[in-house]
Amino acid sequence: MARILAYTSPARGHLFPLTPILDELCKRGHDIVLRTLASQMELARSHGFDAAPIDKRIEAMPHDDYKARTARGGLQRAVSMFSARAEHDGPDLKQAIASTRPDAVIVDVNCWGAVAAAEAWGGPWGTFCPYPLALTSRDAPPFGPGLPPARGTLGRMRDRALKPLFVGTFERTMLPPLNEIRKRLGLGPVSSADDMFGRPPLLLYLTAEPFEYPRSDWPSNIVMVGPCAWDPPAEPPEWLAEIERPIVLVTTSSEFQNDGRLIEAALDAFTEENVHIIATIPSQDSAKFRTSANASLVPFLPHGLVLDRVVCAITHGGMGATQKALVHGVPVCAVPFGRDQLEVARRVEVAGAGTRLPAGRLSPSRLRAKVREAMACVEGARRVSESFALAGGAIAAATAIETHLLELNRD
Repeated sequence: MARILAYTSPARGHLFPLTPILDELCKRGHDIVLRTLASQMELARSHGFDAAPIDKRIEAMPHDDYKARTARGGLQRAVSMFSARAEHDGPDLKQAIASTRPDAVIVDVNCWGAVAAAEAWGGPWGTFCPYPLALTSRDAPPFGPGLPPARGTLGRMRDRALKPLFVGTFERTMLPPLNEIRKRLGLGPVSSADDMFGRPPLLLYLTAEPFEYPRSDWPSNIVMVGPCAWDPPAEPPEWLAEIERPIVLVTTSSEFQNDGRLIEAALDAFTEENVHIIATIPSQDSAKFRTSANASLVPFLPHGLVLDRVVCAITHGGMGATQKALVHGVPVCAVPFGRDQLEVARRVEVAGAGTRLPAGRLSPSRLRAKVREAMACVEGARRVSESFALAGGAIAAATAIETHLLELNRD
């Protein structure tokens, strides 16, 4: 069997969906080497992985795009952060390859330097992506602002007119620093986002149609396997069993983006309602929020412990939290604050699996109305859940790695 090296960015939201894939590969007899967050070493090693932390300088560079006043400014900050991390994650992966001598490498798409280092290495390599891909398609709107899919001639004209504005801005901002990283590693430049995503022989895309827009022009290297939702093992807290009311789950980003007002709006919206709010606040101080008798605020709680009892999930539009709710057939009210969240929220709406409320329009009354509307979308959420299951999850992802990178065929 093979030795497979996996490398992630410093985000639990990227490590956790990768974990069941690595578990499946380990179950099939492969030797797993993992480089990820220092805080997750005990967990990773408990799975039998040969784990070590990524360069600590990478973890010292958090997202600060929430400080920007415009979408363009947020993109520029994000690109600067990924470029700065690349100065370290590229050499970090090169060192890991040299010391562990893997047969194949799987890299988080957010690790720009490590992705380039994997390509320059010359061995079998691939990437994985747990958020919406910024690919162009004749069947999907330009990526970024969360536009609805085009309808008819006018819609297609809209897409053609807006593509240079949104995709062009993205590429003009991203490609120069990315190509500088590639140049240092002896690689030629990429000409577009499509070119960048087309470089790996395998790109595991952790979603599935119809939550992702159906397309007739998917690149051949992309394999959609569904969300691969996973939570670390945990015992349910004692207070959970005491909750008798229907539960509304509220999530905020695991990488700080100043989305705490979603918690405040939810508390105000449902103080007098016959529900219990459970809010997870992994990147903020829960003590700064007021609470009430029908609310529980916690830094972290594996969502799988509660989703079977949840009637609606209010998410920040993060792909991980949103898809995890949909895996359980729970309808979603997505309130996007930035990043890829506008695209995720629009997909929730288009799939009929819930509702979308832009953060700029967030208020307790609007949130309450959108949650009630989302709660009527149970059938749509169940359809998405069924499509995720059919995509194959971790088993399909492990098989894709074996067939595309290791040339092992399984019947």
